[in-house]
Amino acid sequence: FLFEGENGTVLYTGDFRLAKGEAARMELLHSGTRVKDIQSVYLDTTFCDPKFYHIPSREECLNGILELARSWTSLSRYHVVWLNCKAAYGYEYLFVNLSEELGIKVHTNKPDMFRNMPEILCHVTTDRHTQIHACRHPWDDDCFRGNKLPCGLTCQNGTPLHIISIKPSTMWFGERNK
Repeated sequence: FLFEGENGTVLYTGDFRLAKGEAARMELLHSGTRVKDIQSVYLDTTFCDPKFYHIPSREECLNGILELARSWTSLSRYHVVWLNCKAAYGYEYLFVNLSEELGIKVHTNKPDMFRNMPEILCHVTTDRHTQIHACRHPWDDDCFRGNKLPCGLTCQNGTPLHIISIKPSTMWFGERNK
């Protein structure tokens, strides 16, 4: 959020991930050909800690997830991927890229949350019979342990599903060393 007023300009970033060069495309941070004068910046500093010495780029993470999802879903139509996303928003980049690269829509049981993001809507579905799920349930982990997706799906046409869980989380990198 960029707040501009008579006492100056304040930028509040919230929790986000910004890759090199992306700020140049953010028109609201510019005035003509230069960056606006910003008096105060409030950052989410969760990962401003030496133990997070290296967090892979968004592209590196996406490529790893794509490789795993592609190899798993190609085994059979009963091999499904569950994206165990803990937050409601922030995974749109992942959903769009998986859908485009694999030609598979991502199941969500709350598509209305994307109603103001039309660029996402064509990549998500309420059809539970897709091979990629980002559906949610209050007891997600308990569902998965029982080989059941959070949406309740356990099989298709009487054939049990083979489910892998991918938990996109930066926290993992704080637990690793060189």
